[in-house]
Amino acid sequence: MASPIAFKPLSENKTLQILSAAEQGHYAVVSPVIYNLEHIIGSIRAAEAKRAPLIIEMFPWAITFSSGLLVHCAAQAAKQATIPVSVHLDHAQDEEQIRYAADNLPFDSIMIDMSHHEREENLRKTKELTEYCHERGIAVEAEPGRIEGGEDGIADTAELEGVLTTEKDVEDFAAAGVDVLAPAIGNVHGSYGARGPQFDLKRLQNIQSSIAGRMRIALHGTTGVPDELLRQCIAKGVTKVNVNK
Repeated sequence: MASPIAFKPLSENKTLQILSAAEQGHYAVVSPVIYNLEHIIGSIRAAEAKRAPLIIEMFPWAITFSSGLLVHCAAQAAKQATIPVSVHLDHAQDEEQIRYAADNLPFDSIMIDMSHHEREENLRKTKELTEYCHERGIAVEAEPGRIEGGEDGIADTAELEGVLTTEKDVEDFAAAGVDVLAPAIGNVHGSYGARGPQFDLKRLQNIQSSIAGRMRIALHGTTGVPDELLRQCIAKGVTKVNVNK
């Protein structure tokens, strides 16, 4: 049966166009997690008021909860927006659901999150699913290393050892074809507690140098992160800033 989605070449991918412009302009694009239609409308109106690009993202439960309807709403709102807007699936961990989303739903990009697996398995699954998405014109984000904590409906890594991203990870995930890297630099999903965020900015700098323009950088775990620290991360190559609170 033919897919209901008309696939475009990866060269026309909206998420990659938005992030490439951000990299060239030395700024980052906010990527809020949306939970309902009001979030979609409010996020786009706020972006339009600032004349700023936007990446709307949602967790996998949004697919099952609404049988994909929320995704279509976001895609239609993005199409009607007066600023560049793309639609992103965040922390997709179920391989069958990733293939279903790529085949049947209007996502511009998907985060293939296999970070709950050990490194080699993470890499193998990521490469295989990246190829599948690219064949359908969908950009891919992935997480080398392991960002601690959990989010709505996502496998919680709190009981797993946090693993910081290395320069070898950069090479391996670039070779896997990943478009956007979500590195683990001491960032966590959820609260940072009394100490606050303890980001390894030198590691982020080395990651940017190793990437050498081959991938964009996404920053996860921004709850409670001070503006000045965000600016430092953007100066070191971050172009996508995930926001969930």
